[in-house]
Amino acid sequence: MRTRVLALTSAACCAALLGAAALPASATGPGAGQEPLAAEAGAPATAAELLAEVRACSRISKGAYRTDSGASRATVPVCGTGDAVFWKADMDIDCDGRETKACSRKTDPYFLPETAFPSSRGEPLDSAVLPHVVVPGASKVWDYRRSGLTGGSVVAVVYRDRVRYGVIGDTGPTGIIGEASYAMAKTLGIDPDPSTGGAESGVTYIAFKDSRVSPIESRARARSRGAERAREFVGR
Repeated sequence: MRTRVLALTSAACCAALLGAAALPASATGPGAGQEPLAAEAGAPATAAELLAEVRACSRISKGAYRTDSGASRATVPVCGTGDAVFWKADMDIDCDGRETKACSRKTDPYFLPETAFPSSRGEPLDSAVLPHVVVPGASKVWDYRRSGLTGGSVVAVVYRDRVRYGVIGDTGPTGIIGEASYAMAKTLGIDPDPSTGGAESGVTYIAFKDSRVSPIESRARARSRGAERAREFVGR
C-alpha cells in the first residue's frame, strides 16, 4: 500500500503554525471540530456490542431445542426482547433450494430442491449465493410468526468477531435449531460444506421483528436494513 507524504514549504509551515496558535485550545488536538457521538451513531454495530445485548435470556419458547437430530438433550431456548428474537446454537449448513455446483444431491445427501420462502420470481432461493437463516417450523414450542418474523425478516448472525446480515429464508424440523445457508456460513468464515462443514457452537442469531425486506433475495437491502436495526438494537 502506498502512503502519500505531504511536504510543506517554509511559508506554508509557518502559516499553519500561526493558524493553529490563533485557535482556542478546545479547537485543537484530535477530533477538533468533530462531533464524536454523531459519528459513532452511524458506525456499524460490532460483534461485542450485539453480544452484550443478548447476555440475558428472557425465554419466549415454551421449551428448548436440540442442535442436531442426534443430540441427547434439548438445550437451546429462544429468547426475546422488545424488538428482536435470538438464540445461541451451532451452525448446520442448509443447501436446499436452487440446485447449483455447490448445492445439489451430489454435495448434500439431504438436499431438497425447494425452500419454504421463494424468491420474488417464485423460485427456490439459492443457498449458495444468498445468506439466510433457517428457523424451526412452527410448533407448540415456538411459532416464529407470532414473534413478528416471516420469510425475508432480517437476521444478524454473530460468530467470533464477525457480524453478517441475511434474511430468514427457510424453515426446518420443529425440534431443531441452528442452521444457515451455505452463503451465510461462507461469509462468516465457517466451512460451508453441507456434509462436513458448519460450526459446533458459538453462533448467535438475532432476528429483528417486523424487518422484512423485499425482494427477499436482495443481499444489499438485507445488509442495509440489518445494519440499521443492529445500530438501534445496541442503542446508537
